[in-house]
Amino acid sequence: MTFASPSAYRGLLMRVRMKKIDKLFVKSYIGPFVLTTAIVVFIFLMRFLMIYFNDFLGKNLEGVVFAKLFFYFTLMTLPMSLPLATLLATLMCFGNLGERSELTAMKSAGIPLTRLIMPTFILSAFVALFSIIYNNYVNPWANLKGWSLLYDVKTTKPALNIQEGIFYNQINGFRIKVEEKMPDGQTLKNVIVYDHNGGSGNKNVTIADSGRMFTINHESQLVFELYNGVNYSEGTSYNNGTQLTRYSFRKNRMVFPLTSFGMKRTSENDFMYHEFMKSIPELNLKIDSLNRVIDEKQKQQAITFKRLEIYSFPEIMGDTAKKVAIKGGKWADSLLAVAEKNTSPHEVKATARTKVESQKSQIAGDMSYLVSVEKSVWAADLERWNKVTTAVSCLAMFLIGAALGSIIKRGGFGMPVLVSIAFFILYYLMQQLGNKYAKEGLIPSVAGAWFPFTVLIFIGVLLMRRARNF
Repeated sequence: MTFASPSAYRGLLMRVRMKKIDKLFVKSYIGPFVLTTAIVVFIFLMRFLMIYFNDFLGKNLEGVVFAKLFFYFTLMTLPMSLPLATLLATLMCFGNLGERSELTAMKSAGIPLTRLIMPTFILSAFVALFSIIYNNYVNPWANLKGWSLLYDVKTTKPALNIQEGIFYNQINGFRIKVEEKMPDGQTLKNVIVYDHNGGSGNKNVTIADSGRMFTINHESQLVFELYNGVNYSEGTSYNNGTQLTRYSFRKNRMVFPLTSFGMKRTSENDFMYHEFMKSIPELNLKIDSLNRVIDEKQKQQAITFKRLEIYSFPEIMGDTAKKVAIKGGKWADSLLAVAEKNTSPHEVKATARTKVESQKSQIAGDMSYLVSVEKSVWAADLERWNKVTTAVSCLAMFLIGAALGSIIKRGGFGMPVLVSIAFFILYYLMQQLGNKYAKEGLIPSVAGAWFPFTVLIFIGVLLMRRARNF
């Protein structure tokens, strides 16, 4: 019968203890992460509601429309919420353990901080991987559904709401004024209706001392049943004079179409062009097609400029433009300096100026077109990289949160929330700055997309070195 050595028992005991410690860190991390993710998504949804609140007022939208909007925008805000949720959850996890002196005891037992953060780091890596997959497949679909539905909501007319003493102009071709509405919402007093369908101003007006309004045909038409009124119509007579027609009525019915009211869905294909609605493979196809457009346009420019015969240009050989030395050739300066036979210098100068101006105009137009195409390439390339950098920013936020939590040793929603907001604002500002410069072509798209992550990972590494020695 053989017995294990004391060192083997100590190793086994250490592995058992580390498993318990790993479970402790995982349990301390998962709860705050789920809670903070829900809170951050809720905050982003409230921001969305405040921005577009005025677009929802008075449009009598169904609850299903609001439910869809909030569902789609919840999916859209999740990728941006994960870095902040990771930072806040990590700060709370390590801050709580440090505040209870558990983290200090573990470090005093000889367990390095890099080993203690390993289980939660693996969880954060899974979150980053999930975010990459989510950004590539779910987020483009949610962007397409959400923004197309929001566009339809914004372009929907407000619900029919005729107020007292105010001209109502939401019904095409008519202006309606009601002096008084009874509590039943249908009975009206002192009604004035201007008919502008003729396009000639206020030449057809109906005045009544009372009336009643209601809808028919499944609320597709509004009926004004007017009582004891007069209609005035001004027109042109046969001798080009003005003819005024007036007739009185005891009861008259006017029907107004309501086809312009209610929300109408726009085809989602009208929004597919935007890079936010595309996955990484679709963005790759878009970038390749736009680059081919640029190459074809540049080849066309080369051929066109060569035909102008103002200066020599590289020969077009096959699919690529190769510079070939061309001897001679007509330059603008030579045309201005030397007069051809039977041609006056003034005519040569005028011809040269005309060709130069024509070339200048064509170059300006082509360059404007190429710049617009290049901006589309930069935007698509930036979005392609952002799908990755937004996800891996969770790892940088984790390092910062773990290091700061170990240093400040404060848990709860007090100090961690303030620190998390400060770092998230820094991250957001750097992201917006990098995106702006990349879309303008001042820096490469890859540099603009990776700039926030590079700064954050550098800060995280410095803080982690500090935390190991703290």
